[in-house]
Amino acid sequence: MKGMSANLEPVAVESPVQPDAGVDHSLKPITEKGRTVGKLDYVFMWIGDGVNLGNMTLGASLIVAGAATLNLFQTFAAAIIAIGIISIVFALNDRAGYRTGIPYVVQLRMSFGEKGAVISSLLRGIPALVWYGFQSWIGGTALNEIAKIVSGGSFDNIFICFIVLQLFQTWLSMYGFHAIKWVETLVSVVIGLALIYVLYILLANHSEAITENWVQAKGTWGLPFFAFIMMFMGNYAAIFLSAADYSRELKSGINDKKRGLLYFFPILIAYGLTLTIGAMLASVTGNSNPVKAFAIVVDNSYVTIFVSAFIVLGVIGVNMVANIIAPAYVITLLTKLKYKPAVMITGLLALCTFPWVLVQDSSAEGLGIFILIYSAFLGPIVAILLVEYYILRKQKVNVPYLYEKDGPFSGVNPAAVLAMLIGAGAAFVVVELAWIIGLLLGGLSYYLLMKYAFKNSKFKVGTIFEKL
Repeated sequence: MKGMSANLEPVAVESPVQPDAGVDHSLKPITEKGRTVGKLDYVFMWIGDGVNLGNMTLGASLIVAGAATLNLFQTFAAAIIAIGIISIVFALNDRAGYRTGIPYVVQLRMSFGEKGAVISSLLRGIPALVWYGFQSWIGGTALNEIAKIVSGGSFDNIFICFIVLQLFQTWLSMYGFHAIKWVETLVSVVIGLALIYVLYILLANHSEAITENWVQAKGTWGLPFFAFIMMFMGNYAAIFLSAADYSRELKSGINDKKRGLLYFFPILIAYGLTLTIGAMLASVTGNSNPVKAFAIVVDNSYVTIFVSAFIVLGVIGVNMVANIIAPAYVITLLTKLKYKPAVMITGLLALCTFPWVLVQDSSAEGLGIFILIYSAFLGPIVAILLVEYYILRKQKVNVPYLYEKDGPFSGVNPAAVLAMLIGAGAAFVVVELAWIIGLLLGGLSYYLLMKYAFKNSKFKVGTIFEKL
């Protein structure tokens, strides 16, 4: 048996115990040979993920009824604080996957148990499905703009474009991380250049409106400022919760600090660009839908086709990284299906999320509320995972037992479920600060429950509380 301790560099894992025969190959630990993503690929992946319409819409949400809730300086102060925290949590939570090769849905078994992991994995998978549908709807809107121009106005049906784009993404996603690598490289470079061009147009032609409505806005350093930080983090909460799904694909030999930087700089670049453009577009047009705002600002058919085409490409890129893998793994876990059929079901479910409800032309507040609500549950879960791995188990994990059907991680760990509910319940007291409240109380509750409650629990075996 090789590479069983989590404090070793990632190597092949060969289990000496009888694993669950129903576990698909895609959920088993990735060996050293199977890791194909290098540092540059990883950087492009997170830039490609970040330059998307969701982040741009988040920037647009700062402008409500023509007035900015945060000015330029406050916006970027909030962004840097949020991205710093995001990068730290990412690097901490990706370590289990990076060193052992296990995916997020299996990592959950350490804390929640085999059956308990179903609940917590759904809390990651469902938001991803909604984001998948939302991103595809925005992409369908952009595709429809292209179709209207090309057809001379005879075709105008966003829903059909939405369906077409969804089918294409489903097909492309079946090729897994091999497809993601080249798609994200293309997206990060080309979309970045396209957005820089849009930024130039905005500054050259609309600087007065941007200055008046956003840059010189009074804004606030109060609760809305901290709520925006939480919204930032909530935007990434589902992704860094399942950090193991990405780090397990990354080649070995990269220390924790360098992995943190592999998150910080790409997210900073992508977020900075998209948030700025989103806020500027809303400042100029008063429209919170970036695609429609583009069409207003860029009054040129050829340029609109160019920008819209790369919006579509950006949607594909972000969905492949953030919104398809996680729910596909959850479906694989629940149904015992292979990865490809799970991807097909993921695409179908995303069609049923009614994404057009989240963002109206006049306001993107629905998206912000959605982020804050689901992040109330994700904060406690990530805290439980970090407490489990770093404090209770001291980064030592017997990986084969995570896959054993009737092993020490079978069943449900009531301490984890209760801690998650306590953290989420407290988070809803001040929903604007949901993520951080849920994180702190969820983590503390889990530590105390594991120490003082459920004294005969098998989930204490292998932890610092084993002999209590």
